[in-house]
Amino acid sequence: MNRYLSLILLAAVFVLQGCATTLTKGSDRRTQGAYIEDGSIEDTATERIKKKYEEKVHVNVSSYNRKVLVTGEVEDETVKNDITRIIGGVQNVTDIHNELIIGPLANFSARSGDALTTSNVKFRLRDSGKEFFRADQVKVVTEHDVVYLLGLVTHAEADVAKEIASTSRGVKKVVPFFEFVD
Repeated sequence: MNRYLSLILLAAVFVLQGCATTLTKGSDRRTQGAYIEDGSIEDTATERIKKKYEEKVHVNVSSYNRKVLVTGEVEDETVKNDITRIIGGVQNVTDIHNELIIGPLANFSARSGDALTTSNVKFRLRDSGKEFFRADQVKVVTEHDVVYLLGLVTHAEADVAKEIASTSRGVKKVVPFFEFVD
């Protein structure tokens, strides 16, 4: 029974993780236009990649303020470069951080671990206790135990986010891709 409950909770994490960004803008510093365009960029790029590569790649596209982070696994450098080209062809993309790994596709266990790490980092950001820090200013993406941080933040907010992420369970490395507002 505990195994089934764990799977249900894990599924809920996956569902809620996506819903949080699509249902509400919150106090996000992006303009409403950038917020909407980011969703469109993610959907369009993902659709184009899936159409071309079907199940041959595992690719996650995350956009924040029209800057794209792409993570996952692909079979070779040619595919990695082609995915950068595909994303670059999506309207409104201003920059691409291609963090794709060349190698075998991650299994369910690895992806589940990354989802739990992301949830843990988000929870710890929300529970930081720093009055000036708003957790919804930071987007968290985890791939292969590497946490990527995106957002429009102050330098102080970036420092808090990096410290919390780097001291979170299961995190091997933190890679910030912030834009600064101060």
